[in-house]
Amino acid sequence: LKLDESWAKLRRGELPPPRDIVFDEPDAPLETPEYDAVVCGGNIGILLATALVLKGLRVAVLEAGELRGREQDWNASRKEVDELVAAGVLTREEADEVIGIEFNPVRCGFPGGDDVWLADVLNVGVRPERLIHYARQRFEASGGVVLERTPLAAVTIRPGAAVLSTRDGAELRARLVIDCMGQRSPIVAQVRGGAPPDGVCVVVGSCADGFDAETNCFGDVIFADSATEAAGAAGCPTQYFWEAFPASASATQRTTYLFTYMDLDERRPSVMDIMEDYWAKLPGYQGVDLDELELRRVLFGLFVSYKDSPLPVTFDRVMQIGDAGGLQSPLSFGGFGAITRHINRLTAAVESALAADALTKEQLGLINPYQANLRAAWLFQASMRPPPVAGAWSDDFISKVLVATFEVMEERGDAVMLPFLQDTLRVDGLVATIGGLMLSSPLVAIEILIRLGPLPLADWFFHFAAMTVGAAVGSDPSRALTQAVAPALPPPQRFALERTVDGWQYGSGMDYTPPAAPTVVPPEALARAKRAAAAARAFRPKAKAAVGV
Repeated sequence: LKLDESWAKLRRGELPPPRDIVFDEPDAPLETPEYDAVVCGGNIGILLATALVLKGLRVAVLEAGELRGREQDWNASRKEVDELVAAGVLTREEADEVIGIEFNPVRCGFPGGDDVWLADVLNVGVRPERLIHYARQRFEASGGVVLERTPLAAVTIRPGAAVLSTRDGAELRARLVIDCMGQRSPIVAQVRGGAPPDGVCVVVGSCADGFDAETNCFGDVIFADSATEAAGAAGCPTQYFWEAFPASASATQRTTYLFTYMDLDERRPSVMDIMEDYWAKLPGYQGVDLDELELRRVLFGLFVSYKDSPLPVTFDRVMQIGDAGGLQSPLSFGGFGAITRHINRLTAAVESALAADALTKEQLGLINPYQANLRAAWLFQASMRPPPVAGAWSDDFISKVLVATFEVMEERGDAVMLPFLQDTLRVDGLVATIGGLMLSSPLVAIEILIRLGPLPLADWFFHFAAMTVGAAVGSDPSRALTQAVAPALPPPQRFALERTVDGWQYGSGMDYTPPAAPTVVPPEALARAKRAAAAARAFRPKAKAAVGV
């Protein structure tokens, strides 16, 4: 109910006024830092902090609560866990223990089309409590300092260091402050100045026991079993999507999510409306009666995104990473993957910034620069977010677009499909997908042009053009030239050159490395998953007098 009230205020334009938490005192006496970096927000920030302390830096982690992982799995791909191994955060043996469950295949599907079955996308359940345990253990063993139950009160930028004041009156001095406090970071609120988000994703769900172990064998990455429908008191057109994954705790435990993309129109459904729809739709989606399930936890969240992302660096000696830095895609809304994809880039960038004393806001801005593919992803979110006016789009428009798009990507193969589903838009993948869509489904392509209008398309073409530039700057020959030239440059210039090439590389998806060999799902596993999906479709839940939270 508290979250719902926040969502209602957001729709009414009643954003809480930001308070100043960062202060600039350029004329203060010179400070002597005790740390090279202090990472604020430990439950994700401990990952980068560990990678940094392994480079010999003096690092502390500041966490408002207790530094520990939740019991609920984080769904990821093994590729993302491997990034932590490459950064030294985990050993290979620890990574295998951190992964509580691994399964294949996974499914994408939409009304009017055939299911698409894939491998190795969001197919592992990472156990956060083990991940953070191992990261913290390595961090502290390497000299890192963890300060739990220590909320941040203020950051004062002075010559020589940033001074962090905590709620209990303590002070820490660091050359660099790394904000990893997520979307609700008070520093981010100050930087954004109360600006409303450009997009919202409401997610509700649950983790429950009581599913059939025989059918709890595959995951849904993105799935819709209904067209656009009216939701909420205003009957606002809403397109629901599902995700579902086997849980690591038990062969009969499964996590299911219902989510939808929205703008801030007051007619959009409430979180409670969406939760009610979740309980009403879950039996038909999963092929199970609610009274057969034993709930372990109920999940809900409201995730915002801004087109002005990554977040521009506003203060000397302070930078944001992860969700706080706006590194998340407007399609996936970040989290664990927003850190793991960038952790090796960020580790090298922070180490280089400290070595070169490149800690002004202009220099730190090179670490989180404009990323063209993040901006290009907004067109895809716009195509999955129906206008709030009934009849503006046909109910099956979104389904038609997704069916046609996924048919093209499936035909083009894993080289196109996997980067898209792993949040890495690339020029070659977009050309193959959009070109194929225009050839195979020209009427759908024309309808997209009509429905979305000229301005979003013009904006997309601008960022797509920037992606083509980035693909050249971030290509292998360009990076090889940078590696040859950079050692001869003074540290600040070397830092700027390397960060510029990094930014274009990641902003065009050129960091994506395809698997050495595609995973082939055993025929019996695929057949079993298809039987389970068919059984769920054929299921008819027991009639009930009412369904409610």
